[in-house]
Amino acid sequence: MYKDKIVLCGASAYEQKYYFNEDFKALPQSVQDELHIMCVMYTTEIGGVLTLEFDEEGELQFRVEALEADAMFDEIGSALRIKQIRKEKQELLEALELYYRVFFLGEDVSLDEE
Repeated sequence: MYKDKIVLCGASAYEQKYYFNEDFKALPQSVQDELHIMCVMYTTEIGGVLTLEFDEEGELQFRVEALEADAMFDEIGSALRIKQIRKEKQELLEALELYYRVFFLGEDVSLDEE
């Protein structure tokens, strides 16, 4: 069912809008809120368009786009901010990947109990 990239959420500094894929509405509201804040803050600070999408293996990717004419877009700041988000939100991002792999890709991720 989900074999291509699937967008989880995104925000645009150009349209000043946030998008959340309703396929993920079963996520707790606190997680949805955290994603909303994270995406909007990124586009407010850096500019451009940020989307979080799952690739074919279920890994969460940050995709950034900016208009060529956007002189305010901070490309270096973008890479640094994404690195910071990945570090600060590592547990959340890993949990989202696990959620996607189990509920969307149908993987059996049995946890070893010791």
